Amino acid sequence: MTEQIESLMRANLHEVFGQRDATLRRAAIERTYTEDVVFLDPDEVVEGWDALDAKAGALLEGAPGFVFSEAGPIYVNHDMGYLAWNLGPEGAPPVVRGVDTCFVRDGRITKIYTLLLTE
Repeated sequence: MTEQIESLMRANLHEVFGQRDATLRRAAIERTYTEDVVFLDPDEVVEGWDALDAKAGALLEGAPGFVFSEAGPIYVNHDMGYLAWNLGPEGAPPVVRGVDTCFVRDGRITKIYTLLLTE
């Protein structure tokens, strides 16, 4: 289960929220999340594949040239995964740092909490 959750956490970060190609992003969404996925961040709560796709697309559109990178190891506790990340121009210090905590059901992410870190 640990390897599966680690793989899902990486897919969430790189293949969904880091993927600028809408077709590839949608395919990753459908294989990574349950249809009733819930995403919660400080700004809003979105539910379902379409809303998550729109959220990721809008985030990337608002941050041209920015890339996500992992900011440490992935931690797993039963059905939960935790991953710290950075977002910013490639090769430069991050502009935004955050953490994702995901819960997995039936081999897919069903709930994602995203927190933005401030100094």
